Amino acid sequence: QVQLVESGGGLVQAGGSLRLSCAVSGRILLGYPMAWFRQAPGKEREFVATSNWSGGRSSYADSAKGRFTISRDHAKNSVDLQMNSLKPEDTAVYYCAARWQSSNENYDYISTPDYNYWGQGTQVTVSS
Repeated sequence: QVQLVESGGGLVQAGGSLRLSCAVSGRILLGYPMAWFRQAPGKEREFVATSNWSGGRSSYADSAKGRFTISRDHAKNSVDLQMNSLKPEDTAVYYCAARWQSSNENYDYISTPDYNYWGQGTQVTVSS
């Protein structure tokens, strides 16, 4: 069984930065993409960023481009999300996701059904 555990959320002022981390345990997810999604109160879960296994290909939501960076650490079996220039509209619960099924290294998996393992989420609150 695979478990994903997020950390690094918190309260930050607008313009500040946070770094989220997602640790994978139970199985080494060799060759599979991972992603970050977020869900604000009253809204559907939405895509933020994804990275393929090698880390050589990543994709971002328009709202994250230029401000967020996804990175993978294979030694730690983890994926991080560096968030800079945070805005109040970034306030949400952030979820780490892993796709443990056949994947194409050259394809961007950006939908929630693309992923079959999820973390419990970490709250990010950006004050104005």
